[in-house]
Amino acid sequence: MWGALLRRGGRGAGGLRGLASGGPPWSQVVSEAEKIVGYPTSFMSLRCLLSDELSNIAMQVRKLVGTKHPLLDTARGFVYDSRNNLQMRGLVVLLISKAAGPSTAELSFQHSMVSGIYSSQRSLAEITELIHTAFLVHRGIVNIGELKSCDGPLKDMQFGNKMAVLSGDFLLANACTSLAQLQNTKVVELISSAIGDLVQGIYYENSKSSEENCLTDDIGISTWKEQVFLSHSALLAKSCQAAMELAKHSAEIQDMAFQYGKHMSMSHKAQGKGNIIDYKKLQEAIKAGKGVTSAIDLCRGHGSRALAALERFPPSEARAALANIVCAVTRFP
Repeated sequence: MWGALLRRGGRGAGGLRGLASGGPPWSQVVSEAEKIVGYPTSFMSLRCLLSDELSNIAMQVRKLVGTKHPLLDTARGFVYDSRNNLQMRGLVVLLISKAAGPSTAELSFQHSMVSGIYSSQRSLAEITELIHTAFLVHRGIVNIGELKSCDGPLKDMQFGNKMAVLSGDFLLANACTSLAQLQNTKVVELISSAIGDLVQGIYYENSKSSEENCLTDDIGISTWKEQVFLSHSALLAKSCQAAMELAKHSAEIQDMAFQYGKHMSMSHKAQGKGNIIDYKKLQEAIKAGKGVTSAIDLCRGHGSRALAALERFPPSEARAALANIVCAVTRFP
């Protein structure tokens, strides 16, 4: 069913032919993509993360060492991102910006362009990463009422919550300031709505137990997809669309960029482990003969839609890199 995916160039009559079972590993995909955009995205938000204000917060967070506060795990993830997942959203924004290229709709539209990407689009990629990082930090807030004695002293956990709120708010404030500096009303509206989607999605997640959020439960596929879109896909989808708006691309190109960002991130979440798929319930449902949509089919279905959106972009190394990302996130062991 799934054909071979063109790994490089993307030029010629073949184009993008579907998903493949093989392909380069995720780390190689990210490394090659960073070379194409000419930008080490692992340092994308480094200016903000190394600011005096956040450095002071980092010093305070050291007091949490020895406790089980999740903010420590988040902080470690920034330093030891072995799977190159943290900066993925910014990288995709840069790649799709380069894949679309400059717009011919407005000849007077002139901005500095480096490696085929406008400076405003690079700023947008950084903004996207700052927002994502801010929400990761905010997710590190723990419910004090559910703590156990083995988690650490109560005062330390309360202190960790304060640090999570403060540092997350700082990152989000910096993102909003940079967003305003782009001086594009539509882009501000898009990213602002994405922040609202994130808040709503996280609220849905926290308002239900992990069992109620499982794919095999009665909430249904459509409801589950809506929740995943809000909490995991809206930011990337709307950032990709905003990148096209910054380059004055047509509404059709903006929609295709939105569709790629949406379905690529949806396939990435369908591939993920955790509370999304209850494998024990899934196995029991299959044995009982129930019609259950498998995570693999769901993941690859969104991957195919992401590739279909890429067909509207001209063949290039950037488009091929975007296709390789889809191939990597839809690969199952």
